[in-house]
Amino acid sequence: MNPAVNNSPQDYFNTVLYTGNGSNTRTITGVGFDPDLVWQKSRSTAINHNLIDRLRGAGNNLSSDGAFAEYGAGTNGAMNNVETDGASILAGSSSANNVNQSGQTYVLWNWKAGGSGVSNSDGTTASVVSANTDAGFSIVTYTGTGSAGMTIGHGLSSAPELIIVKNRADGSENWTVYSSSLGNTKKLELNLTGASATTGNWNNTTPSSSVFTLGNVDATNTSGESCVAYCFHSVEGFSKFGTYTGNGSADGTFVYTGFRPAFVMWKNVGASENWYMVDTARDPHNESYHLLRSDLSNAEASGSVDGLDILSNGFKLKVAGGGWINGSGNTFLYMAFAEMPFKYANAK
Repeated sequence: MNPAVNNSPQDYFNTVLYTGNGSNTRTITGVGFDPDLVWQKSRSTAINHNLIDRLRGAGNNLSSDGAFAEYGAGTNGAMNNVETDGASILAGSSSANNVNQSGQTYVLWNWKAGGSGVSNSDGTTASVVSANTDAGFSIVTYTGTGSAGMTIGHGLSSAPELIIVKNRADGSENWTVYSSSLGNTKKLELNLTGASATTGNWNNTTPSSSVFTLGNVDATNTSGESCVAYCFHSVEGFSKFGTYTGNGSADGTFVYTGFRPAFVMWKNVGASENWYMVDTARDPHNESYHLLRSDLSNAEASGSVDGLDILSNGFKLKVAGGGWINGSGNTFLYMAFAEMPFKYANAK
């Protein structure tokens, strides 16, 4: 990606911070583009994560910290819809406190897919896809058949390296994560801390440049139930998905991404550890240590200065030991999105 030709990472991913004002109607703006996926979390209070996207439509929230089916505003509100330059909130029957409580602080992580969805018939079962091939990101909705070997078109130009799937209708089914680094017989679960486990979710089949394959597993392929999949592959100068190995030292592992990250998320794949998230909006200066966790509704944790340094071409761990980030010999899955490509970047 080349900022000189008006093609920068901020065209496709951006973080927005806001402070609640107590209003029951509000649109949060400042994203810089019209987002297709918005992930919202309260920083200062223990409230569920809220994810909305353009394909699932207004008022349909999912929460990464639980197996909940899609939900609306309830009593205390939720996110409403993706909007021009931002997202709107949805007041509940008594207030909008979950998303706009006066004086509380919040974060929105925003991704640009392809706008309104289009029908995709690349797979054995039709899907609806909003795809941004420049950014290597697509949103996919489909209805399960319960048949092993079902294929779903994802709309990208390369095989996804990371796929995050949620059954929209069933509140007992966990978020299921595919990673090319772990292979087509393994899964992680975004709302849980567990280590990677053997699974039939992917039908032991690696995604292709046009489709991903599902087994007969309810979390991703229950007959007649709708699912959403968020699909990603690395794009030079914008995003990177992979694994790193911890060294247990305060002079920790350096992870090369080829850009200065704006957002990093990671998980120890071999142990019961949380999914951690940092970004340069909440930590504009090193070290990055204001932690949110996708599998917990907890408020932001910032009790320690231990964390990681965001550098012009990647990130470097600053924790001696710690199975959550830099355990010696431990393998960690990570995803990172760029603030600026290395060619144009300065370290923080």
